[in-house]
Amino acid sequence: MTDAVFISAPELTEIAHLRHAFFTRQGGVSGGIFASLNGGIGSNDEREHVLENRARMCRALGVAENRLVTVHQVHSPDVIVVERQHPGERPKADAMVTTTPGIAIGVAHADCGPVLFADRRRRVVGAAHAGWKGAFTGVLENTIAAMEKLGAQREDIVAVLGPTIGPKSYEVGPEFVARFRESDAAFLRFFSPSQKEGHAMFDLPAFIIMRLERTGVTAVNFASDTYANEELFYSYRRSVHCNEPDYGRLISAIAVF
Repeated sequence: MTDAVFISAPELTEIAHLRHAFFTRQGGVSGGIFASLNGGIGSNDEREHVLENRARMCRALGVAENRLVTVHQVHSPDVIVVERQHPGERPKADAMVTTTPGIAIGVAHADCGPVLFADRRRRVVGAAHAGWKGAFTGVLENTIAAMEKLGAQREDIVAVLGPTIGPKSYEVGPEFVARFRESDAAFLRFFSPSQKEGHAMFDLPAFIIMRLERTGVTAVNFASDTYANEELFYSYRRSVHCNEPDYGRLISAIAVF
């Protein structure tokens, strides 16, 4: 297989001026625990394999091989505007927005929620890496605000959540639950009982969709459980449970033309 395998969302596919992809782990050259379409520059995979995988992603998106832009993700609420490929060290942030044609902005993930944004009428797009901390501290709302500064209109923005760890796979401890309860008692609806005493199962996709819906954009839950589907997706939590030394990173990306 020489083509990067990806999933596309109908709500974004129908927008003529963009291309997008929620890439799976299939269709790359990496081996072992990274098999096969590992896009993670920060992983311990062989760099030439990662670069070839990302080149395949670029071809799938219809952009030049050096036009896939990612950032150094730190689980923050921070967003940057992208106009060109970053020279040198990648900036630290967890979301990007752009109006520049032919640049694909992408987020790396392996359980956290990838959210791709597009204005249906205007050539403004965004990509956000939304783990629990980013979603909790405002990365989604900040991405939308950054798009508006570039000319997007909130009522025309569609935001699609891609492959994310599911509510049956995400067990958390009491301190985690307490943090959400102290912020807003209504957040307790995103937790369900766990078989482990004092723990709970967290519905990250539902929490992300709620945060998006609160902003007034069209929010689409296109998530599949990354933990439960080893054939298609990498999962950080699964790698921990399997005592693996590292894990591959999925890439979800969007480009405007």
